[in-house]
Amino acid sequence: MAKRTKHPEHPLAEVFGFPIQNESKRAEHFRKNKLCPYGNIVPNCTKDKVEAPLGVCSVLCGDDSKVITCPVRFREDWIIVENAALFAFGENADWSSLSEIKLLDSDNQSAGNIDYVVVRYDRATGKILDFASVEVQGVYISGNLRNCFEDYMRHPSPTYCWNGRNFPHPDFLSSSRKRLIPQMLYKGGIFKAWGKKQCVVIQESFYETLPELPIVSKEEADIAWFLYDLILDENDNQYHLTLVRTVYTEFSQALTRIITPKPGNIDNFVELLQEKFDERHTTSPEKPKTILDIL
Repeated sequence: MAKRTKHPEHPLAEVFGFPIQNESKRAEHFRKNKLCPYGNIVPNCTKDKVEAPLGVCSVLCGDDSKVITCPVRFREDWIIVENAALFAFGENADWSSLSEIKLLDSDNQSAGNIDYVVVRYDRATGKILDFASVEVQGVYISGNLRNCFEDYMRHPSPTYCWNGRNFPHPDFLSSSRKRLIPQMLYKGGIFKAWGKKQCVVIQESFYETLPELPIVSKEEADIAWFLYDLILDENDNQYHLTLVRTVYTEFSQALTRIITPKPGNIDNFVELLQEKFDERHTTSPEKPKTILDIL
């Protein structure tokens, strides 16, 4: 029997940018005013609801890891675009970044928005010379995170415990199948056809749930997977986004490996079919009622 992962005392790794154990005046200021320290489009957190934001940046897991649930959390110090530009354009390039860029296919239909596009430009003329995509993916959550968050916010405490039901936990499978992979297949397919580099920004714990990808050299790569983690700095009692490693892959090989399922045992499936078939033939179906039965 597989070992069950023990829940932490609560799922809140960061609330409005700070661990709940951080009781500094700055942390209290951000919590009180529901502010986002990571470059949201407005000063306040707007996650889930503008009027009542779900201010949880990352959650705790049973293995003591911290999993980012809000994509805005990846904006810390904008290191994600700096690393992407370095991969796409090399050293000493003049570059900038643009966000939420609409992508159209050949039929002028929307293929979705690119999270960020890093562009290399000519400093003298301002003309764009090259560009690359940057896709950022947080992790979906299963369970009721809002109930826990609102319970904590009523009485913030560094010793907070959550005794509610439906304990929140990361849903890596939904995050990849429903979000990351469809984006890479369609939007990524367009960038591949254009011969442009692609960057994927996720946490290392998320990457580890994907199939093992064929790795190529940096020079051969279409895609750079930038794998980050949250590392606690004991001096300021905050987690900081840190690049752990970069994985380089070729587009077609990587996507084929990700979307190709590993088939289970066919004998087990046939056994399940036999059980269902036997149930149907040993249980007498209820005779449909007619109008005469009702009258």
